[in-house]
Amino acid sequence: MKSFMDKDFLLTTDTAKHLFHDYSENLPIIDYHCHLSPKEIAEDATFENITQVWLGGDHYKWRQMRSNGVEEKYITGDATDREKFQKWAETLEMAIGNPLYHWSHLELQRYFGYYGALNGDTAEEVWNICNAKLKDMSARKLILASNVEMLATTDDPIDDLHWHKQIAEDETFPVKVLPAWRPDKAVYIEKPDFADYIGKLSEAAEMKIATMADLKEALVKRMEFFDSMGCCISDHGLEYVMYAPASEEKVEAIFEKKMAGESLTKQEIDKYKMNLLVFLGKEYHRLNWVMQLHYGVKRDNDKKRFEELGPDAGIDCISTSAPAGELADFLNELAYTKELPKTIIYSLNPIDNAAIGTIIGCFQNSDAVGKIQQGSAWWFNDNKTGMMDQMTSLANLGLLGNFVGMLTDSRSFLSYTRHEYFRRIACELIGGWVENGEYPADEKSLQKIIEGISYRNAKRYFEI
Repeated sequence: MKSFMDKDFLLTTDTAKHLFHDYSENLPIIDYHCHLSPKEIAEDATFENITQVWLGGDHYKWRQMRSNGVEEKYITGDATDREKFQKWAETLEMAIGNPLYHWSHLELQRYFGYYGALNGDTAEEVWNICNAKLKDMSARKLILASNVEMLATTDDPIDDLHWHKQIAEDETFPVKVLPAWRPDKAVYIEKPDFADYIGKLSEAAEMKIATMADLKEALVKRMEFFDSMGCCISDHGLEYVMYAPASEEKVEAIFEKKMAGESLTKQEIDKYKMNLLVFLGKEYHRLNWVMQLHYGVKRDNDKKRFEELGPDAGIDCISTSAPAGELADFLNELAYTKELPKTIIYSLNPIDNAAIGTIIGCFQNSDAVGKIQQGSAWWFNDNKTGMMDQMTSLANLGLLGNFVGMLTDSRSFLSYTRHEYFRRIACELIGGWVENGEYPADEKSLQKIIEGISYRNAKRYFEI
């Protein structure tokens, strides 16, 4: 029997161990999509205790605590941090097979030197160990200790990027912290606060937005500003990627109708969104930005809890409503005019793996190696099974060797062990194929593939 999460955790063959320890383990990290706070990085935030750095805003953990029957006061309520940590420890004990169990213990090992098991009985010991070591830790120290070379935050078009500017001007911090453009609030025309947001965007762009043409002009102005601040990545959170072509006149009328306070039909909403997304995609191509499309999620399902806590509260689920044909048609709309940017496609629904794998193959060209990517197993899929399935599907239908690999998609400065978790799984998968005689034990080729998936492909793709 293997020891609990030892140095060969998840690695079962000699080849897998060799690939991980010799080629992947010590490579830098390019975290091209996360939700870390640039303010906390700029101010080099410190944390009073492990609950603040571990449980604050982590809806992954909140969800499992509720599944363990924990009262909300111990999750997002007014219980003490020590009480909340105890409830998490008791929950974690029951999370056998869940990636949170592995992530949490990798974090305890790598950052705090604790190699035991966290549960209700050991919570006091772990609480004291972590809090003692946190006294010498900070946001920047954790990033540096994780061997991060670049990270991209998630930023609204109206953001003044003040904190990014401060970080960039600080020569004592060598990590590239880049803004990433997330214009969801300009896309979500169906939201009740859409008109209010357009007012804020008008102020940020220093121009009046009265028409759809004005909106596009304002967004271009903000994109130019983001570009000047080093932005090279955009991101969209969608229920699905739609294809609903309409004339500019029709979309202009839809925008005016919404700004007048009238309700829109689903067809009108889709027409507006597609028009704006195609416009933005062309701008990303012009600016040489990467476009990320995240879809297949139904958000905020527990209405009562959403009213109490707001979004990102652990009440989202997989949606099955994403039509693959419309995704293909959307990409074709951009490709036909040779304005399709480098694009990464993620679906929360693992059933979409094969569809994405076949769609991306339709739009590859010599503009970039692996120009259109299937993104890493996302959110509910970033577990051992989900990662294995995503990479196997990509290998079956495309070129796994050109895959840009892992991202944290996290709000926690401790989450960089997710890259280690991913790298171990990738090495186990590829090592198994080699040991099974499905790929030669060619050191040069294997090194190129493993180092590429772990680090070098992302560095090339994002031109870091």
